[in-house]
Amino acid sequence: MNSLIEMFSYDFMVRALIAGALIALSAALVGVPLVLRRDSMLGDGLSHVAFGAFAIASVLGLAPLPVAIPTVIIASLLVLRLNNNAKIHGDAAIALMSASALAFGTFVTSLSGSNVDINSYLFGSILSLGTGEVWLAVILSAIVIGLYVVLHNKIFAITFDEKFASAIGINTKLYNILFAILCSVVVVLGMRLMGALLISSLIIFPTLSAETICKKFKNVVAASAIISVAAFVVGLIVSYLLATPTGATIVLVNLAILLVLKIFRN
Repeated sequence: MNSLIEMFSYDFMVRALIAGALIALSAALVGVPLVLRRDSMLGDGLSHVAFGAFAIASVLGLAPLPVAIPTVIIASLLVLRLNNNAKIHGDAAIALMSASALAFGTFVTSLSGSNVDINSYLFGSILSLGTGEVWLAVILSAIVIGLYVVLHNKIFAITFDEKFASAIGINTKLYNILFAILCSVVVVLGMRLMGALLISSLIIFPTLSAETICKKFKNVVAASAIISVAAFVVGLIVSYLLATPTGATIVLVNLAILLVLKIFRN
């Protein structure tokens, strides 16, 4: 208990808790439709684009988030367009974008000769968040959560039967674009928490755990949100007590929850 009191006496830990919990909640919400649509690797692809944008912004001395967010949004819209291309489809488009962005970011950083810490972008650095970044994360997370709640019915429709949704008058193209934008913002925010190599776990694991115990879409969304935030808080505390990397610890907590639920479910 004394260790917990000491932990949250530090401003950087309080900032990490507030920003991280909101990011984890946002990731869980967008993760459910992504997993159900079999597009879960989109988060991984976009995170590599975010890595490239973060690296370039750092080399140029710019703030990473304002540069990365519009870049990743453009990339997500490009993937949507490529998905409609008969020559370049789905997972191939994501793989193409992912590898290219990761290579470009590493290449530019290497040429610049700057002291950019690539590991913080690859594996996350939530404890290094400044006050301004926390406020930006809080505001953007609140926008994502609010839009998700407002668009919930439309997201449900395009998740399970896009053709039927279009037939009943839903502008599926518009809502796919809006959902892609939500995913992009979540991925960029999650980069600061989990890094490019681990952010997809924050999107996928809570949904897989929730699907183990729930069947209805609304219940899966609610359970995923609870599991995601709980795993983040536990992971943050464990990483502090054991002095382990925060992102990796959160992934392992999510994995443990998934395995326990699978075992008890069987």
